[in-house]
Amino acid sequence: MTNKDMLLITQKIAMTRDLGVHGNLFGGNMLSWIDEAAGLMATKICRTTNMVTVKMEEVNFKRPVKMGFSISIYGKVVKMGTSSITLYMEARKHNVYSGEETLVTSTKIVFVRIDEVGDPIPITEEIRKNYLHLNE
Repeated sequence: MTNKDMLLITQKIAMTRDLGVHGNLFGGNMLSWIDEAAGLMATKICRTTNMVTVKMEEVNFKRPVKMGFSISIYGKVVKMGTSSITLYMEARKHNVYSGEETLVTSTKIVFVRIDEVGDPIPITEEIRKNYLHLNE
């Protein structure tokens, strides 16, 4: 997918506190950033804060991120279920010197809308109808 197909959700900067023992961005921090960005996107689209992560697909780290690089996290809806939404997420590092963006990692994340006791409930029909074309 190209950046034109995706929505920029958030940006982060790799700081000393975010690095692992090899001087690269710690993978757990990247996963947290992606999950947080996807959560923001899912709650905005579904118009509720009652969304929980239920699945993150395989994540392959393609490039290291060094201190000082900014990370842009993009997302796109790829499927809408009755109570779930699946998002395709990309994290790209931005080199401020060259202006180049390079894919660091990508994944799909599934969120489910829940009620006050944690049971799945339907996403409203008004929202789901806007994404029916994705399920064909």
